[in-house]
Amino acid sequence: MWQSGDAYEAYIGRWSRRIAETFVRQLGAPPSRRWLDVGCGTGALTEAVLAAADPTEVVGVDPSEGFLETARAGVTDPRATFTVADARSLPFPDARFDVVVSGLVLNFVPEPPRAAAEIARVTAPGGRAAAYFWDLAEGMQLIRRFWDAAAELDPETVAELDEGRKFTLCRPEPLGRLWTEASFSAVSVGEITIPTVFADFDDYWRPFLGAQGPAPAYLATLPEDRRDRIRELLRDRLPVNPDGSIPLTARAWVVSGTA
Repeated sequence: MWQSGDAYEAYIGRWSRRIAETFVRQLGAPPSRRWLDVGCGTGALTEAVLAAADPTEVVGVDPSEGFLETARAGVTDPRATFTVADARSLPFPDARFDVVVSGLVLNFVPEPPRAAAEIARVTAPGGRAAAYFWDLAEGMQLIRRFWDAAAELDPETVAELDEGRKFTLCRPEPLGRLWTEASFSAVSVGEITIPTVFADFDDYWRPFLGAQGPAPAYLATLPEDRRDRIRELLRDRLPVNPDGSIPLTARAWVVSGTA
């Protein structure tokens, strides 16, 4: 599902970068800290840390070598390194990092509590750990609009695949529990909302053809006529500005705590 860095960038990466910038600023971590980016993907969050937090180092880990290739090509700061690793079994000693972050990832990891426990293990006492997740049930409009249209044509299949239903972790209460049960203190849950304005309908639709992520992967399984029907439903229903641009918004939930 998540292999091509370039296709991911067109679909979600460009919006992930905007969320990451705000997320890092809001954390307010002091400079000269050791950071770990769990599920770093194509490097959006790592780049934001380098730009806004003045870290001593940032280590990015991800299970996808394809994503890491994109990250290594795009992030050339010598303070950043990238390695293949599973969030459920991080290859680092206890208390290795001052700040551990994760963006848009843990809902895709089998056994999220195990990943949260690993994040807690590698966070130094007094250090911060935080993660953010799209509000897939309501607030991530580019994905929500897609599933709502697809459900009209294929309700039974979409009921099983719809990310808003499937990823129940991506809500404030489950996120707070995840961090609390991982033994973090001072746990809080907040939100970040950004505009996601598409230049035109093709700018919105084309990334869904890249087969990266649950919605595009589902679309790739459909015959051409079914894909066309979903496309035309969306074309009719998406809001359009006078200049042809499509103004949507994306909300992410943010959970943070202290080790």
